[in-house]
Amino acid sequence: MQALTNPYTPNAGAEPQAVVGRDDQLSSFDLLLARIESGRTEQSMIITGLRGVGKTVLLGQFRSKALAREWVVLELEVSKNDDSEFRRDLATRLRTALFELSPKARWTDRFKHAAAVLKSFTVSVDAAGGWSAGLDVEAAEGFADHANLALDLTDVFLAIGEAAAERRRGVVLLLDEVQFLSKPQLEAVIEALHKMVQRKLPITMVGAGLPQIAELAGDAKSYAERLFKFPAIGNLSAEDAKAALSRPAADEGVTFTGEALDEAVAITGGYPYFLQELGYAVWTVAQNPTITRDDLTLTVPGYEAKLDESFFRVRLDRATELQRAYLRAMAQLGPDPQKASDVADLMGRTSQNLGPTRAELINMGLLYTPEHGYAAFTVPHFDRFLLRAIPELDVPALRRRGPRAG
Repeated sequence: MQALTNPYTPNAGAEPQAVVGRDDQLSSFDLLLARIESGRTEQSMIITGLRGVGKTVLLGQFRSKALAREWVVLELEVSKNDDSEFRRDLATRLRTALFELSPKARWTDRFKHAAAVLKSFTVSVDAAGGWSAGLDVEAAEGFADHANLALDLTDVFLAIGEAAAERRRGVVLLLDEVQFLSKPQLEAVIEALHKMVQRKLPITMVGAGLPQIAELAGDAKSYAERLFKFPAIGNLSAEDAKAALSRPAADEGVTFTGEALDEAVAITGGYPYFLQELGYAVWTVAQNPTITRDDLTLTVPGYEAKLDESFFRVRLDRATELQRAYLRAMAQLGPDPQKASDVADLMGRTSQNLGPTRAELINMGLLYTPEHGYAAFTVPHFDRFLLRAIPELDVPALRRRGPRAG
């Protein structure tokens, strides 16, 4: 079939033609904004899940919903920046928020104060004031100049929240890759949002991150579990997975047989990104407007090769020899969360000896800890890829490192 009419979107964060299986999260976001608009409080959300399950797509849906309600939307994809860079990233977006809330010609004293507090927030990292062009205010003394990120960010949120309330508007910060926030940065965001709830000001934050973020947030601030919901999203139900494939195809006059849809669910496990990759691939293979199970059988080698070359390989290429060995040992034990001691036993080492390697893989975002003593892959089907990419468990690096178990 024609490439031009291919309705599937196997791109990072790209919104699929049919967004299915996420009604609960979308409804929760609607409720969050509606309650804040009415002067009430509501728990915000940090969406958690593995790579490729649609967290970024959900944030995009939230953006559309917020804009439809005339909220100001600030988007930030977190990277491992120091506090100075984090301040600059936030300040740039908050400056935009001020101008979206009101043109400068109509600024009241509250808006001028917010601009002054915002300038103070970044004086220490941008003394030249390049980012603050157009604000034309002096930094506010005594506000956002405490040399403490949490206190400073709280001052900024309070000032902008009061300005937004004056205009009867709301501001929502959409943070992606939340797990890359340092502990002080995460503490600062949580503390500032907590103050918004206490003051009933119309600023909120919705985030998305890998599964470990719920634990990280709790470690940062004990009340985080009361400030946020942590809905986990994963593979789609069989019914939703079939809809994710069949609806876009139907829009182009193409159908899947029932057997083909069953096979597609079995191949992908119902993971949203894999469904988009498989749909895209089978569209290039099928010759007729009815896609059959045989079409999928012909598609699988190319589908797996594409995932191996891009989605999976880019992650493995970042790993050292020892890290690869650790990942391969986990894959040999199976797709479920694996006990650190079991991985160490398979590698002929102790958990203590391999602890730094495991910690490195967690810090890289390749593993997470669903419970104490266990680790799991952050990418679905990564175990299958590792078994294909590294057919034999070979740990030459271990022969040059530390003592063996026992």
